[in-house]
Amino acid sequence: MKPILLQGSEWSIMQIKYYREGDLLFIVAKDPIVNVWYSVNGERLGTYMGHTGTMWCVDADWDTKHVLTGSAGNSCRLWDCETGKPLALLKTNSAVLTCGFDFGGNIIMFSTDKQMGYQCFVSFFDLQDPSQIDNNEPYMKIPCNDSKITSAIWGPLGECIVAGHESGELNQYSAKSGEVLVNVKKHSRQINDIQLSRDMAMFVTASKDNTAKLFDSTSLEHQKTF
Repeated sequence: MKPILLQGSEWSIMQIKYYREGDLLFIVAKDPIVNVWYSVNGERLGTYMGHTGTMWCVDADWDTKHVLTGSAGNSCRLWDCETGKPLALLKTNSAVLTCGFDFGGNIIMFSTDKQMGYQCFVSFFDLQDPSQIDNNEPYMKIPCNDSKITSAIWGPLGECIVAGHESGELNQYSAKSGEVLVNVKKHSRQINDIQLSRDMAMFVTASKDNTAKLFDSTSLEHQKTF
């Protein structure tokens, strides 16, 4: 198999996200541009421009209608995937470190950095309620007082999110009540990234403690260490 080299940014890459069908590849880096590529031949499909500062995260919904991005410019943006047209701008008090669509693509969540005297929050917005977007008022906001969230994904069927913290902890938060359903700590240092398996049964974490670990996505039971 011939390798394909993608040269979309001169800056360090912050996150790479495959679309669930595997045909599109979204890449964000330490510049304000989001790149999307065809994974088959390495052709760049286009860019999403409008952010300021380092791009931290990117996600696409299940049918690639919308793209969600977060940046160090204290904002989270919603885009039309096909045209690159900006659809919504959600301003925050600090950098947006993680973001994601739920299973149905109707609920979005994002978490903010703990900096400049502001604490870390996870915010949830329902895209079916335009007033939440227009007024920048999430239907739920979860404070994280002890250790900020550095990575997060939606759990199975959008009933919860799984968040990795700077302390190495994993928390499962209810998407309805915001309460912590499960808490485990198998990493000794910050969790940099979490990726869910295609069938949503398991997820893998990558940490600054030089290990990657496999977990059950429902119980957060540790399966294997790499």
